[in-house]
Amino acid sequence: MSSKDDHQKNEGTTTATKQAPVAVVTVPLTAQGHLNQMLQFSCLISSYGLPVYYVGSAVHNRQARHRVNAITPQNLVQINFHDFPTPPFLSPPPNPNSTNKYPAQLQPAMDATLSLRRPMADFLKNMAEKFKRVVVVHDPLMAVVIQDVAEIHNAESYAFNCISAFSQITIMCGFLGNPSPLQHPKELPPYEEWFSQEIENFVAKQLEPLNHRSGNIHNTFRLIEAPYLEILEREELNSSRPSWAIGPMLPTSSADKLEKRHECLKWLDKQDSKSVIYVSFGTTVSFSDEQINELAYGLEQSKVRFLWVLRDADKGDVFDGEVRRAELPEGLEERVGGEGMVVREWAPQPQILAHESIGGFMSHCGWNSCLESFTMGVAMAAWPMHSDQPTNAALVADILKTGIVVREWKQRGEVVKASTVENVVRRLMASEEGDELRRKAEELGAAVRRSTEPGGASRLELDSFIAYITR
Repeated sequence: MSSKDDHQKNEGTTTATKQAPVAVVTVPLTAQGHLNQMLQFSCLISSYGLPVYYVGSAVHNRQARHRVNAITPQNLVQINFHDFPTPPFLSPPPNPNSTNKYPAQLQPAMDATLSLRRPMADFLKNMAEKFKRVVVVHDPLMAVVIQDVAEIHNAESYAFNCISAFSQITIMCGFLGNPSPLQHPKELPPYEEWFSQEIENFVAKQLEPLNHRSGNIHNTFRLIEAPYLEILEREELNSSRPSWAIGPMLPTSSADKLEKRHECLKWLDKQDSKSVIYVSFGTTVSFSDEQINELAYGLEQSKVRFLWVLRDADKGDVFDGEVRRAELPEGLEERVGGEGMVVREWAPQPQILAHESIGGFMSHCGWNSCLESFTMGVAMAAWPMHSDQPTNAALVADILKTGIVVREWKQRGEVVKASTVENVVRRLMASEEGDELRRKAEELGAAVRRSTEPGGASRLELDSFIAYITR
């Protein structure tokens, strides 16, 4: 490159810095659902012309890039990934016979992130010298790691909440021992049953550093959660912290924009409209062999076409070693033939849910899955396991009435039998009850998609956030 080229390159960099005096640093939690939401948010912020730095350990940044969900390569290239050395942590294999509480295999990775505080502080101080303002958007469970923002005069932080407002209130009240202000048609599962003691201890470390935040961002939308967001915002009145509900963040188009279509999408192309139930339980659920067999027999006996993503729960380092391959009942895949498809690797869930052939979704009710289901207008069979999933299931089945429950929470320790699975699938996919659920889900999906368009409620809140941080 000539010296003239060097000069033009440097001049362009200086100009860009002058034009964008604000840099945004996004700091996700290490679990897949949190990594993906923060990456989607980073792409949205980048679309406004602001420089965005996605910061974390090398292995988790690699995981985020490897499993991009509903993000195009063009969006991703705009993000600056800053890798810290991966802190050492043990990564025990998933235990399919463990309790339903938050999976133990992710705990070491979460604990290891606490050691990132010092390199994070150094990075933020360096950024503060380059930009007039540094805006740190962080997962609430990374508050300890970014707490030195409070010591940097031109930096401010915002908590990015990756769960529903409904769940956030329930968890907050349970953690503090306060009565819940929520009105709900059924009794909600006790908070103590959702999390392990180790996770509670991890959460407790975040409370004091969270007091330094300048505001709150919620990956939800007022269309369904206005009453719950108002409760959270009342809690902030004394501190005068603003809040924005900017969800959902994923694109609402179907799979045709993918550069390389997954084989399961090609299989869906051959199925009738609304004829397939999609079955997936996310990245933090491991089923026992017995439960896998019962689910398999139930799907087979329902005579409903299915697409089943059968994967084990993530380890702390998803690239470390072999993954358990669950065995299906002998001959099942041959018997179902073209009536069903089993996928054992990462699958493009938003594109699957957007496909015309999908008529229902059997899910653990993680908030990512719920948001994708709402956006694409797909009714759900709710099968929660731990964390915020029980309250999400209650929101879906009892409040929005866009789904049904697979089994009651009080029976969570029992194996769900094939007959129950068969009954639930038929109710959702082949009954008048299911028709009504799908109608409501489709109406909700249309309204959600409108909210993300220019001039829609969620888009306006995102515009408001951008205006606030670039004030």
